[in-house]
Amino acid sequence: MMSKKRLILFGFILVKFLLQYILISPEYDLQRDEYLHLDLGNHLDWGYLSVPPFIAWVSKIIYLLGNSVFWVKFFPALFGALTIVVVWKSIEQLKGNLFALILGATCVLLSVLLRLNTLYQPNSFDVLSWTLFYYILIRYINSENSKWIYMAALVFALGFLNKYNIVFLVIGLIPAILLTEQRSIFRLKQLYIAAILGLLLIAPNLLWQYQNDFPVIHHMNELANRQLVHVNKLDFLKSQVFFFIGSLFVIISALYALVFYKPFKKFRLFFWAFFFTLAVFMILRAKDYYAIGLYPIYISFGSVFLGQLLKDGRKSLLQPVAIAVPVLLFIPIFNIAFPNKSPEYIIANSEKYRELGLLRWEDGKDHLIPQDYADMLGWKELAQKVDSVYSLIPGSEQTLVLCDNYGQAGAINYYSKKGIKAVSFNADYINWFELDQPYKNLIRIKSYDEKDKELKDTSQYFESGIIADSITNRYAREYGATILVFTTAKIDVNERLENEIEEVRSIATSD
Repeated sequence: MMSKKRLILFGFILVKFLLQYILISPEYDLQRDEYLHLDLGNHLDWGYLSVPPFIAWVSKIIYLLGNSVFWVKFFPALFGALTIVVVWKSIEQLKGNLFALILGATCVLLSVLLRLNTLYQPNSFDVLSWTLFYYILIRYINSENSKWIYMAALVFALGFLNKYNIVFLVIGLIPAILLTEQRSIFRLKQLYIAAILGLLLIAPNLLWQYQNDFPVIHHMNELANRQLVHVNKLDFLKSQVFFFIGSLFVIISALYALVFYKPFKKFRLFFWAFFFTLAVFMILRAKDYYAIGLYPIYISFGSVFLGQLLKDGRKSLLQPVAIAVPVLLFIPIFNIAFPNKSPEYIIANSEKYRELGLLRWEDGKDHLIPQDYADMLGWKELAQKVDSVYSLIPGSEQTLVLCDNYGQAGAINYYSKKGIKAVSFNADYINWFELDQPYKNLIRIKSYDEKDKELKDTSQYFESGIIADSITNRYAREYGATILVFTTAKIDVNERLENEIEEVRSIATSD
């Protein structure tokens, strides 16, 4: 028979999954990045231009399960649910009572992770891998059993193969360990054996990076020049508060307890790791959500401390209040922080969205709706219209669908009923051109501002060229993106493509 604790934990997991599926309005499509990540599963490799290989493996599983939106949303929800489980297990390791378990699970459930876990991106597993790594560190400190060192190496390797962000965990942790009694771990040969084993696990990806001229460096430079330059350190700190606003008192309690609560003395390295890791993110002007994985483990510490503080007497009356705080603060967040409201509603209530910075895009400017929401509109429309145009072209099997960006290409590939394999010179699609068959026709997707120039420049290479259709959803980030059709090539299309691919790659390498 299931114990009371297990039954409660199962309840949290069930609520987590239910919330993840109801927090997205059906009028929204998948988000831009999700299409690329799904397409990675059709091109398995040890690395990609934008991400390590782990998410491609998950995408392959999704494909085998039917490739439906249900499964696309299932895996980030699963990783979020497992994060709750790891926090629960951490509280148990720290000898927390039932109140601490419920408080910790509530704080993690009703946090930014609900937003993060709506999207199929590496971020959900990234947070899980951070939390699991810290949990394993707790297990090691409690037992001093070297098997946990090897487990940490395994978790680091998986986290690294999912998102390089976990490197910052180690960067923040090393000086924290050196400042505490746990520095003795550096004298253990098991640590270095585990490090070598971890290195062997990530070696295939490192080799791929080397063979492809380290595209991660180019990707980081591009982020720094186009997006991270807009990151404001004060805004970064404000976001950290907002991410876990309902559990802020628990996290602050954790930092206090790690210094002054005697049972936590051996875990003091976590106090220093918190500030060292945040400092590294701020110095490097990282995006605010990169640091989300840092917090769940501190909810564990804070919940255990508050569980002891509010255990007896009149203080126990505050236990329901503590649990109610994240619940009550989540209610207003529910109305503004999730894609569960129509674009019309957001525009009509834009002031509260603007005050919270939700209308600010990566270009540093405010727009009509949040960027992620705009990135979830217009994709089905584009794919359906491309399908319609494609079916009208004689000899459509010799038609290349060439897009401006990875979002367009990925959305067409995901929703197309014609088996179209759209490509782009953008992101990983530049490596996925199939040039073993001759192309005679071209469907070109261009932005509204560039459609006339594209029609003029490209028509000279084909017998005919027309503007066929466009995305008409005015709230979509791709609003106005135009479908141009060129038929019966006068040139060798494949040869021209090879030249352009080589040119794009040379530019990327030189940058």
